[in-house]
Amino acid sequence: MASIRLSSLVLLLVACAAFAQAPARMRGTIAAFDGVVLSVQGGGQVKVDDKTQIVFTSPIALADIKPGDFLGVTSMKAADGKLTAYEVRRFPQPLNPGHRPFDGKDDQTMTNAAVGAVVQSASGRDLVLVYDGGTQQITVPANASVSELVPGNRSQLVPGATVNLTHDAGGVAQRIQVSPPKR
Repeated sequence: MASIRLSSLVLLLVACAAFAQAPARMRGTIAAFDGVVLSVQGGGQVKVDDKTQIVFTSPIALADIKPGDFLGVTSMKAADGKLTAYEVRRFPQPLNPGHRPFDGKDDQTMTNAAVGAVVQSASGRDLVLVYDGGTQQITVPANASVSELVPGNRSQLVPGATVNLTHDAGGVAQRIQVSPPKR
């Protein structure tokens, strides 16, 4: 009986340690960057080291997106269930395919999938995205942000730029996705 309790305690400690090491997410606008410490307005600070991966969202035209491209599309869901994109990102390779709620909100979704078709519609251009287990048709209005992820560098970490990053329990950024400041 004591060995079962000890085994259970060890498993619980291992699970807690693994959970504590899961990356945390931070989003926001860069307030300052001194080459080592990145300050995000309302989000806190992280350290940037030599292992931090930086990717840049380079603007592209919706017309540059073709069937077969892999996208991450953040959308708003209307009461009728129709999806309207506010961010479209072309990824260099597939990443976490599927369709799910975004930021824990019922009216926002994230769809990571391959483009099955680009369709001209009355409300704008629609993307048909295909992933294992489903498809989504998403309208992309003219005001949606459309970009592709390319390798980035520290010179792009400037005040006013927006970031979406993950960091470890020690506050060291693991991956930073940076978008240029809005004009």
